[in-house]
Amino acid sequence: EALGQVAPSAVVELNRAVAVAMATGPQQALAIVDELVATDRLPGSHLLPSVRGELLRRLGRTGEARAELELAARLCRNTREQSVLLRKAATLP
Repeated sequence: EALGQVAPSAVVELNRAVAVAMATGPQQALAIVDELVATDRLPGSHLLPSVRGELLRRLGRTGEARAELELAARLCRNTREQSVLLRKAATLP
């Protein structure tokens, strides 16, 4: 939160969501991520759907999680990272 006050950005907010997920769980973190989605603050970035997919997975919302991870893979430019994202998506029911 302190970094967000000094150097606010969408990436800082996304990182804050990850920290919140670690500290308090995925539900509060998902609210932060959903706000970034709603305000279109990271258009075209694979990072946002990647984090959102992981949070949804942790909440048991596997269909939504799979869709987000597949979207992240399509947006990602790194082939190795794409493979990781697609493998994660494929493991979800």
